[in-house]
Order: sequence, then structure tokens, then C-alpha cells
Amino acid sequence: MTNEHETGPEDRAANRKADRVRGGAEPETALEAVEKEEFSDAKKYAAEAIGTFVLVFSAVGTAVFAGDKVGNLGVALAFGLTLLFLVYAIGPISGCHVNPAVTVGQLAIGRVTAKRAVFYIVAQILGGLVAGVTIYSVAQSLPTYDRAAQGLGANGWGPHSPSAVEGPLGGVLIDGYGIGATMIVEVLLTALLVFVVLAATDQASDVLLAGVSIGFTLTVIHLISIPIDNTSVNPARSIAVAPYQDGALAQLWLFILFPLIGGALGALVYRSLFGRFAGLRPSVAPPAGVRRR
Repeated sequence: MTNEHETGPEDRAANRKADRVRGGAEPETALEAVEKEEFSDAKKYAAEAIGTFVLVFSAVGTAVFAGDKVGNLGVALAFGLTLLFLVYAIGPISGCHVNPAVTVGQLAIGRVTAKRAVFYIVAQILGGLVAGVTIYSVAQSLPTYDRAAQGLGANGWGPHSPSAVEGPLGGVLIDGYGIGATMIVEVLLTALLVFVVLAATDQASDVLLAGVSIGFTLTVIHLISIPIDNTSVNPARSIAVAPYQDGALAQLWLFILFPLIGGALGALVYRSLFGRFAGLRPSVAPPAGVRRR
């Protein structure tokens, strides 16, 4: 009988895959295929909190600190490029959800357990809230910053839409995009994002292109919808800055509910095209031969 030391890397990989199937584990995604060691739950949650902080601070911070200089294209690229490098930085640890809608999509197809999904979402919201406090602390140190007039990059429709027309003496003369348009874009664009995340990290996909496709999808999404509602597609991003902008808290419910609906829809589309659900990974212990960090 051949022992482990006498087999090649291809044989060992095949044995590991067979062990995962026999143990009822979910098929590994493209990102997980790079990292064979199982990280502890605490490290996964920490990665989600840190990743969401980085996404909100970097991207929303760009809108707040430099939006008038870089324009919508610059803000869209800030969101997309930040998510791109996060996919490669923390993807092997937690899967780089950094978005409750993505976690709901992963839950819908069985890539994460309900317990893990709850802790992921809590970590994402906490990371986003810390980023919101940090952005506000930096912004308000500028003497010309007016929170009531400039806000903090929050989402909104009607008088709070970026397309609303303001009068020369302040106040809104003409409302921007309405609630119906906001609902549609949040559902459709979140579904698109979640579908790309699931498809790009499927075991049939190329790990080298996962971050690129996900990041540029988020960039295009922002180019489409920044003028409509300032683009959410991520409840944690919306929750993070809503308390600092007048009128944003009253409209926050939409930017929580409809991205989550979009996340579930994106998972359904992925399921219908790829034709399978992923099994649940055992939560008691990692597979034999895989050490937990």
C-alpha cells in the first residue's frame, strides 16, 4: 500500500477532495482551493469586520473627502478596486463577504450555516459603524465641512437623491429619483453583484480572475446607480453613515431590506444556471489532516 509520503501532490489533492465528499463537506470554492488550512471562526469574523471597515472607509471616504475632485467615476473605482484587493487579501480566510447581502446569498445556497451567517452580518455591521465614525471624525476636522449640508455619503431617494435639484438659497426645488426606481436598482444590482460573487468563486471558475470580476462588477454598479440613490447594494455600508446625514435614517429601511432581497435573488439565479446547491461545511471540526489556525 502506498503511504502519504510516496504520493504526488495530485494524488494528495484528490484524496483531500474525496475526504471532503465522504464527510459531507461543501465543494470548495476557487478561493478556498488556494488555502487548504481551516481558519478559526474568530478569525473569520475578524476578517469580515476588518474588511467591511476597509471597504466603507476607503470607498465612502473617497466620496466624502474627494468626491468633488474625482467625480462619480473615481468613487465607483474606489468601491470596485477596494473590493478587488479585499477578495485576495481576506478571501482565503472568510470568503470576503463584507456585505450582508452577499452573506444572505451564500446562506441561500448552503455555502455557510445560519449561525455563521448571523455572526458574519454582525461583524460586517460593526466594522461598517466603526468606519462611519472614523469618516465623520476626519471630515468634521475640516473647518469648511457642514454635516447638515454635505452629509456623509448616505443613500437616499426623492429629496435625498443625488439627482435632486437644490435652489440657490438651499432647499430642494425638484426631487431626484423616487422610491420605485430606488427599489428596482437596489434589487437588480445587488442580485447582479451576488450572482457574480457566487459564480466567480464557484469551483468551476478561475481563482485568478475572481477578484477582478467581482471588483469591476461593483464599479459598474456604482456607475449606474450613484446618480439614483448613491448606491447601496450593501446594508452595512448604508447603516454605517446614515446617522450622520439628515433624513437618511428615515429611509434606511429600504437600503437594508431591498439589497437583502436582491442577494437572495442573485443566489436563485446562480442556482438556476449552475444547477446545484453547495453542501454545508461541517461546523464541529475541520476535515482530517486540515489544521485549524
